[in-house]
Amino acid sequence: MNDTAEQKPKLTVLLCAPRGFCAGVDRAIQIVELALEKYGRPVYVRHEIVHNKFVVDGLRAKGAVFVEELDEIPPEDRERPVIFSAHGVPKSVPADAQSRNMFYLDATCPLVSKVHKEAEIHHRRDREILLIGHAGHPEVIGTMGQLPEGSVSLIETEQDALNFQPKSGRQLAFITQTTLSVDDTAGIVNVLRERFPDIVAPHKEDICYATTNRQEAVKAVAPEADAMIVVGAPNSSNSQRLREVAEREGCRVSDLVQRASDIDWTKFDGIKTLGLTAGASAPETLVEEIIAAFAERFHVTVESVRTAEETIAFNLPRELRDKSAQQRSAAG
Repeated sequence: MNDTAEQKPKLTVLLCAPRGFCAGVDRAIQIVELALEKYGRPVYVRHEIVHNKFVVDGLRAKGAVFVEELDEIPPEDRERPVIFSAHGVPKSVPADAQSRNMFYLDATCPLVSKVHKEAEIHHRRDREILLIGHAGHPEVIGTMGQLPEGSVSLIETEQDALNFQPKSGRQLAFITQTTLSVDDTAGIVNVLRERFPDIVAPHKEDICYATTNRQEAVKAVAPEADAMIVVGAPNSSNSQRLREVAEREGCRVSDLVQRASDIDWTKFDGIKTLGLTAGASAPETLVEEIIAAFAERFHVTVESVRTAEETIAFNLPRELRDKSAQQRSAAG
């Protein structure tokens, strides 16, 4: 066995920390699991609870049924709980659920809800609102859907910020999607501030702590690595941004993979150092799977590179706190 290990090329894996689940994702998954325990199966979930196939498939196996719209729920199951995803939903969705007499639980990340509240405050103060984000992303759809149609203008790039023309003489304000590239967003904000010095910014950064921390960890590791792997889903905004950050920091190979089976091994020939991280909706078991796959081909040494500590946890919906307390009591 030692002979085999000696024959394998040596590889140092620089493991980014923090990585993987953030508090909002952890809370959303808990909400589905606790709802299944409390109310039995099926529990319906509108849209993927988080953007990760492994997580979604695991919850589906436990009895969660994923739908894109409420009208996909069969009439005979309209009394079953329905859960809204961590990305948030337009106001029309809970209104639709109420009109159908549905019982719903909202798993929207509290940091996304914070952006929703900011949008509403700006609207009440008669400001013209700009949202920095990616068109079509569920979080952007949910945030724009907090206000009447046409109330929010979407800015995706610095060029959009240069081209933007205010619709009125009202004061401008901007908010942002929580999972953006910190650097890209700073560039867009700089353009807006140069053009509109009086634009109102968020009281506290809208890009969430987890997105920022994971990007900072990649910035620390990527310059030291021959290649970088981000574990995450292609439709995960925060995971895509991590891959882009690694690329920007000069990593010649920067790949986003969902599972070890997705790895294109030809890209990793001859590497001596691998950076490894995971998007905020990717579970740690998938990181371990990637390390195991490399250990089959390399003599692996793992080094953790920590750039921040995370201690944030969010409260569960009131309806599920009793179930959570019972679990803690049983575990204790």
